Amino acid sequence: MVKDQKVWIGNNEQGDNIFINPKMANRHGLIAGATGTGKTVTLKVLAEAFSDMGVPVFLADVKGDLAGMAAQGIDSEDMQRRIAKFSLAEAGFNYQRYPVTFWDVFGTKGIPLRTTVSEMGPLLLGRILGLNDLQRDILTITFKIADDNELLLIDTKDLKALLNYISENTADFAAQYGNISKVSIAAIVRAIVSLEIAGGDKFFSEPALNVRDFFTTGLDGRGMINILDSTSLINNGTLYSVFLLWLMSELFEMLPEVGDLDRPKMVFFFDEAHLLFNDAPKLLMEKIEQVVKLIRSKGVGIYFVTQNPRDIPDGVLAQLGNRIQHALHAYTPSDMKAVKAAADSFRENPAFKTIDMIQQLGTGEAICSFLDETGTPSVCDKVSILPPQSYMGAISEEVRDREIKQSILYTKYYEATDPDSAYEFFERKGIADMEEKQAEEEARLREKELAAQAKLQEKQAAAALKEAEKKKNQEAREKQRVIKSVGNSVAGTVGREVGKNMGGQFGKFGKTLGGNLGASLGRGILSTFLKGK
Repeated sequence: MVKDQKVWIGNNEQGDNIFINPKMANRHGLIAGATGTGKTVTLKVLAEAFSDMGVPVFLADVKGDLAGMAAQGIDSEDMQRRIAKFSLAEAGFNYQRYPVTFWDVFGTKGIPLRTTVSEMGPLLLGRILGLNDLQRDILTITFKIADDNELLLIDTKDLKALLNYISENTADFAAQYGNISKVSIAAIVRAIVSLEIAGGDKFFSEPALNVRDFFTTGLDGRGMINILDSTSLINNGTLYSVFLLWLMSELFEMLPEVGDLDRPKMVFFFDEAHLLFNDAPKLLMEKIEQVVKLIRSKGVGIYFVTQNPRDIPDGVLAQLGNRIQHALHAYTPSDMKAVKAAADSFRENPAFKTIDMIQQLGTGEAICSFLDETGTPSVCDKVSILPPQSYMGAISEEVRDREIKQSILYTKYYEATDPDSAYEFFERKGIADMEEKQAEEEARLREKELAAQAKLQEKQAAAALKEAEKKKNQEAREKQRVIKSVGNSVAGTVGREVGKNMGGQFGKFGKTLGGNLGASLGRGILSTFLKGK
């Protein structure tokens, strides 16, 4: 509740009201305690009070019971006793519902909450995928290649398409980006496929969340309570924690510096906070500490909810100025160390021993210390926490569905879209490359066919030339044969005629000799005649 313009959290044993100063609410806080000690009620009381002050709230509903803030509280004997104990009726306590917007990464129990692969970034995405140092480096290079080539990485299929292209062309990228292991790329792709099988790919899509949509109010001016249904998301603790860290990072990057305000611009509750820090690499831890340290200057208060303060690293724990410690039980020496560590984080109250009081607290009781006007932690006090005004417990699916569809953000985010991005680029490039390759193959075949045709024509021309030469030679030989035959006939005739005449002159004795000589003489005369030709 809000009283005297402050967040009324409960009363101490003397009946004094205990408040959180709104001016110091952005100095972050811690709600710790064992299961069943009242952390959820405390969270609801704080969220209701901030909403009443007009401050938007974001919280994750891990068990499903925070959804009851959308419904009016129900009276009971126990509630009447608590109302009387705190004199709440005089303070204006009323059962009421609060303005609520339901969100869900998987889009089943709330408005789909999405982001893009590019906006998530390689550091957080590497954490979700469980990559080792080398694989995270390669993923970082992949994002750099996407930026350098103006490729949009919207969803997981975009990232896989780019990784596969890099794997097929590692030599082309080596000179500018260094050697890229195909084995590591294959491991990253397998991790992405595992995320898709688990349904995590639904988180990466358009339209991506604009965190400015958290900064809304109800019709009555109360701050909107944004509830992320995490009943399914919590099954993947890494995805759950990284997603909330991404939200905090988005708030940090989007909001301007505002300095000290009379009240925070937004309060962010991080339930099951230990999941954020489990096995987190050094680089991620540095990012978490940076965000927690600097985001308060943007007017955002972060409240970690966990079982044990030891779940929070010292570098982060030191920045949590407002602390609510519910009961812790020590059954082992290790448990006792945890209780002692929790007690040592408070300014000692001379009225009791903090370490003993933490173990004696009942349900709905807590040791509290809040920052005063000067930013100094107050002496710790035992406080009984107020009851919430909204419904305690889960709501029906009908009520949830009505709240979802009545939201002004429902139409903005409900329908997923698939814009032109890296996957489509490489799909077009693959088609273009295939067409180019096909054109090159067709050109090669045409060139081969033309070469074959030219060779055939050359062969045919050579054959025709050879045939013509052969025919010419045959004609020449035939001519020679004819001439020779004619020559022999003429020579014989002339010779015989000459011989006959000579024989007539020399008489009978020389007839034969003259005939032979005449024939030889005739052949010689004919031969000389032909040579002269």
